[in-house]
Amino acid sequence: MPLSPNLRGALFMSISMAGFTMNDALTKAVIGSMNAGQVMLVRGLFATCLIGLLAWRLGALRAPGVILHPMVGLRILGEVGGTVTFLTALAHMPLANASAILQALPLAVTMGAALFLAEPVGWRRWCAISVGFLGVMVIVRPGFEGFNTYSLFALICVMFCAVRDLATRQAPAKIPTLFLSTVTAASVTICGAILIVPLGGWSPPSPTETSLLFAAAVLLLFGYQFIIMSLREGEISFIAPFRYTALLWSIFLGFLAFGDMPDIAMMIGAGMVVLSGLYSLYREQVVGRKTPIAESTSPAMAPDGT
Repeated sequence: MPLSPNLRGALFMSISMAGFTMNDALTKAVIGSMNAGQVMLVRGLFATCLIGLLAWRLGALRAPGVILHPMVGLRILGEVGGTVTFLTALAHMPLANASAILQALPLAVTMGAALFLAEPVGWRRWCAISVGFLGVMVIVRPGFEGFNTYSLFALICVMFCAVRDLATRQAPAKIPTLFLSTVTAASVTICGAILIVPLGGWSPPSPTETSLLFAAAVLLLFGYQFIIMSLREGEISFIAPFRYTALLWSIFLGFLAFGDMPDIAMMIGAGMVVLSGLYSLYREQVVGRKTPIAESTSPAMAPDGT
């Protein structure tokens, strides 16, 4: 019996989140033996070639002049900052914790749209934003024994990614998404090359490490493809909540690959973030937003370059 468009879209969204999270897990596996700049360079070269080839085949690279648009530059700035801070956090904290903090991204974009783009946000969604960021504080636990200072880098990553997504929403609609992704991947790669020396210099990667970073780049492309397929299948209001399956994948992969077991505080905080995000999405549907935040923010949660 064939699946309905909504169920196919939900399945594709879940598969894409698996791809993005496996990319994070592979990156975490190698970042202990090389600095973030080197990871950004090596994986970025693979990712730029793969995404650029896809963009070329689909005709998305025909107007290179749009790269000069200020919103494209702001998007790149947010992406680069998000990648550096996310990799720093990922190297020093459990995968599931980093992923849980990143689930606050849609809430951060909603808040940014209200504060800087004058988009109307009612008191219910402001309450959801407050609860969501309270959940982030439960995960981060400032002032308690479980506090990991690198959690702050994950939180800063959310801010950079919100800048990226708000800039993306303000960029002209004529700029193809794959063009933006190609330019972004190339920019992250160049930034990685610049950061190698300040972060400790080049350490020759082993064939295994190079293979893992190539696989991570392939998984990025895999995730992008299934995201596109999911958004073409069903209703965004039905599909968008399945982006939170990234958290389930991160818990599973974190335990399987690194032996990380989430504690009670992390699970409670993650639940607060996810539930507040789902409620915010529900309110957007109630008030009839033409472009829901869930549709306009990056489905991958983490930076495209990670």
